[in-house]
Amino acid sequence: MLKNHDRFWGLLFLSPWILGFLLFTAGPMVTSLWFSLTDYNLAKPEQVQFIGLANWGHMLTDPLVGQSLLVTLKFLLWSVPIGLVFPLGLAVLLHSEHLMGKALFRTLFYAPQMIPGVAAALIYTAMFNPQGPINAFLNGIGIGTLDWFSDSRLVMPALTIVGLAGVGNTMILMLSGLQSVPRELYESATIDGANGWISFWRISVPMISPVIFYNLVLSVIGSFQYFTTAYLLYEGQGGPENSALFYMLNLYKEGFVFFNMGYASTLAWGMFVLCMVVTAVLFGTSKRWVYYAGGE
Repeated sequence: MLKNHDRFWGLLFLSPWILGFLLFTAGPMVTSLWFSLTDYNLAKPEQVQFIGLANWGHMLTDPLVGQSLLVTLKFLLWSVPIGLVFPLGLAVLLHSEHLMGKALFRTLFYAPQMIPGVAAALIYTAMFNPQGPINAFLNGIGIGTLDWFSDSRLVMPALTIVGLAGVGNTMILMLSGLQSVPRELYESATIDGANGWISFWRISVPMISPVIFYNLVLSVIGSFQYFTTAYLLYEGQGGPENSALFYMLNLYKEGFVFFNMGYASTLAWGMFVLCMVVTAVLFGTSKRWVYYAGGE
């Protein structure tokens, strides 16, 4: 049992984190919850009035909320599966004993992760424009020029491809998971006649399933929060036919373009509740497919 002396010093060392959490996380959350019950407008802060659940009722009937949520879900369905399979493939490649120059490839694959989001968005804009290198390649193989960011049908594939440049962290986590799998399991499987594909599905994937699950949760939450790239590419607008009007972009416009901070706070809490529900569902399903060596 901790003595009062130990408890005091423990709280003292934790106090910077506790203070920061109260000031910069818990405090703003409670404040935004209060704002969601008011008609707080940044341009008229002195006229704020309590309106109860009116903002919440408006959110449920706002067509832009439905449209932005649909865009966000569509992006999630594009980006999450590809954003998990692609870094897993890179990790398997880097884990191969037949690959030469692993350190070089590891650095090259991870390097795009270090580029700031704003700079990366500008680079990708240049790469995907009609005169960019990607369209030059497509022209070279006879496909022709694609207007990636102006054609509403290509917005999601383009943004998903752009997102693949930032899978460095996921790749490193997947690689560390693969490196922690005991080699004895592969040797036993080889003796039993299993080929590489069967070993991957029956040994590698189950053994790194906690890593996959961890990245799945982060990817889903990150997709719900997708904002920076779409904001920069479309200058704060929703793109062609609102095909890039993500939920967070709509929230930003309500709060900082139209100054409806009360309604924007409601949208933020709506997203918080949605993320909590989806995360709870993922944790519920994890008991069926995530394997923990410790039995937990």
